[in-house]
Amino acid sequence: MSLAVAVVGGLHAAARAAAVDRLLADVPGSVVLHHDLSAAGAGRVARTVRDRDGIVSSGQTPLVNDCACCALREDLVPELRRLADAAGTRLAIVELWDSVEPKAMAEVIASGGLTVTSVITAVDPALVLPYLGNGDDLAEAGLAAAATDRRTVADTFARQLEYAPVLAVADSPEADDEDMELLAQLHPTARRVPIGADAGHGEPPVGPRPTARPGPGGAGGGVPGPLARAALAGFDVEAAAAAQHPACALLPQEADDHGVSTLVWHRRRPFHPERLYAALEDLTCAAARSRGRFWLADKPDTLLHWDAAGGALCVESAGPWLAALPDAAWELVPPVRRAAAALDWHPEHGDRCNHLVFTSPGLDREGLTRLLESCLLTDAEYAAGRNSWRRLPPAFDTLLEV
Repeated sequence: MSLAVAVVGGLHAAARAAAVDRLLADVPGSVVLHHDLSAAGAGRVARTVRDRDGIVSSGQTPLVNDCACCALREDLVPELRRLADAAGTRLAIVELWDSVEPKAMAEVIASGGLTVTSVITAVDPALVLPYLGNGDDLAEAGLAAAATDRRTVADTFARQLEYAPVLAVADSPEADDEDMELLAQLHPTARRVPIGADAGHGEPPVGPRPTARPGPGGAGGGVPGPLARAALAGFDVEAAAAAQHPACALLPQEADDHGVSTLVWHRRRPFHPERLYAALEDLTCAAARSRGRFWLADKPDTLLHWDAAGGALCVESAGPWLAALPDAAWELVPPVRRAAAALDWHPEHGDRCNHLVFTSPGLDREGLTRLLESCLLTDAEYAAGRNSWRRLPPAFDTLLEV
């Protein structure tokens, strides 16, 4: 039998440990491979392999280019191949260190010829809002993976949460309905599975089931609990990457429940660069989490990515809009992106649009909508045409490092 590999990550360390222990208990022949990056300052990464009875092996690997994550990448696939050759190993659980993001590791594992059967992020619902609101650098929290790591707690947690098709949800006494609703609105398509042992045998999971391909062991195969079944259900690395691309990301839909709201704002008219730039702070702080794609009147061919959490905003170019490409270049574009553009095509602007989604408790939907609308081109500015738009002051050039 080929080795199944389940990636389990998340900044909520206690929830992650509980999810890993649940899998070890429920899947016979499972082992956990973990690289501890906390000693990276001493120039090494510690590796352990354990099963349900304790440590099986341990070792160290040196940093690569002063980067702990690079060392992890170099060591991960050889260790997994060694486990694949070991008789009786059915499932390798790759428990990621706190700030390691699952997307990069899943892609490394798949590129090494191994079968990723699931990516799971473990979550304590009571900690979702505090972590989304934490704009501290990972270095300040002692969680940086390299000296050059400039990520924040909030944006790292958001990516961990939104990439995984399965969320292992800890039983948190401090969590209330608002916390659970926030989690549901941030990632509505995720399969949310309880971690606790009393929830592990035969109870239905919370949320929808994924539509992934079945992996080794199938979706049942005698595995006793929903988290174990999710770990073996199957995972498509290419589809997961496409779902994160700002041009075709499956963003949350409108919602309003238990004090939590999601506002979906979709407009065809471009933003005025100066007015939008002046409003960035208010827009960034308006919601715990916001994301999406947008276009500026002075850069009509550039798809811009909006990614905000923890009171900080990242704006970056995601390449050209499809409408800006010559017909011959379309064959080089992934089919999923062409399909997404076709679903949202405008006769004049093509796939160019503003599609931003804001999710937060206590969201001021009306005020936020008014602010966004005020940043668009006016009727007169819009009627002046694209040549006039290009002459508008390039307010975003510094932010985009143009």
